[in-house]
Amino acid sequence: MKIIGIAGGTGSGKTTLTRRLLELFSNRVSMVNYDNYYKRHDELTYEERCKLNFDHPDAFDLPLMEAHLKALKAGRGIRCPVYDFTAHNRSNETVEIPAAPVVIVEGILILAEPALRKLMDIKVFVDTDADVRILRRISRDVTERGRSLEDVIGQYLSTVRPMHQQFVEPSRRYADLIVPEGGENQVALEVLAARIEAYLEDADMK
Repeated sequence: MKIIGIAGGTGSGKTTLTRRLLELFSNRVSMVNYDNYYKRHDELTYEERCKLNFDHPDAFDLPLMEAHLKALKAGRGIRCPVYDFTAHNRSNETVEIPAAPVVIVEGILILAEPALRKLMDIKVFVDTDADVRILRRISRDVTERGRSLEDVIGQYLSTVRPMHQQFVEPSRRYADLIVPEGGENQVALEVLAARIEAYLEDADMK
């Protein structure tokens, strides 16, 4: 089983790239989103959870993600946690992710973690200008997650931007492929699709 990691800053277009690949290969490719592996904080109030730094590597449950990727690599399905962005906490729900010949892992910090990089067969970094990324984040958080413009801008300036500079941007040096503009880059999409197709053909022959 092959694992493709797709990283990049917030609003870079990594989700669009991932979705377009999933559309091309239907049920033959599975996807795991690192955002669902934010740590659970039932011990904190909603107000306290709002103040957490969600853009630092310590915000994620790395051991669980690593264990799940190893299970998928071994051909076993997993029960992936589901994160509730409106409550800033992990929900009680899980989603079954079946084992597949190819698994795409998406997340801003996946290339910053050596344990995750070791499990990846292809490492992709989606590179998009900062002004485009912040506009996309504002649109997403206000329309999809019910947050105020003031909150989104405040979080971007206090944690998102400095964490991007400290952790996300430096992780691009580990990428095998750097993709400008994410899912809108048709050439990069075709390159990745061709590699996935080759992986699937190889799996069919075994």
